[in-house]
Amino acid sequence: RHTSGHAYFSLKDADASIDAGVWRSAWQRLGVKPEEGLEVIASGRLTTFAKKSSYQIVVEQLEPAGGGALMKLLEERRKKLAAEGLFDEARKRPLPSLPAVIGVVTSPTGAVIRDILHRVADRFPSHVVVWPVRVQGETSGAEVAAAVTGFAEYAGPRPDVIIVARGGGSVEGLWGYNDEGLVRAVAASPIPVISAVGHETDWTLIDHVADHRAPTPTGAAEQAVPVRADCLATLADRSRV
Repeated sequence: RHTSGHAYFSLKDADASIDAGVWRSAWQRLGVKPEEGLEVIASGRLTTFAKKSSYQIVVEQLEPAGGGALMKLLEERRKKLAAEGLFDEARKRPLPSLPAVIGVVTSPTGAVIRDILHRVADRFPSHVVVWPVRVQGETSGAEVAAAVTGFAEYAGPRPDVIIVARGGGSVEGLWGYNDEGLVRAVAASPIPVISAVGHETDWTLIDHVADHRAPTPTGAAEQAVPVRADCLATLADRSRV
């Protein structure tokens, strides 16, 4: 990628190749970023370059060519980040026993936030701050990363723990949670993070880097706060000693 923000590369198959470019304004809208060896479906405008008497394609959309290509890209990214130590258990932190403020990064509408709020209220009513994001689509990974980073600099009541949550979905639907920038934001967060992305069988890269993983958003709420009645019972028992 050039310092101008534009990117230049070649697209090739077994028999031919064509020069390609992505303008800076289109870079953030790409479904995936160009990587060596990645199979893609590229859409754009065919142009000519007079100085070389050649064709080039100005790419406006870039998507992986099927689920197999996505899984290959995911595994390569996982290995790269694991080699940097971002998934090591030794760097993960315990959760606070009784958080005064819980930050939740998710869509402000839908079942996920309702389930989390309901379970927190049932177990131990606490102050919850919701940072609204898109949980699917081209900008979701960047939005979630900005929310995790933003909570660390939050001017209001700063959360003691952050829950990143969304419901289940396909590999494509959950792809934003495999974003490398998001993984690095979670690793750098001074606040412990619980990932609750998809169903129990769904795994994304944020699950590997988070301090704790919950199988469901409801499970994340259960990890975040204890049961108030149990706390009161424990205090009562200790007061009699």
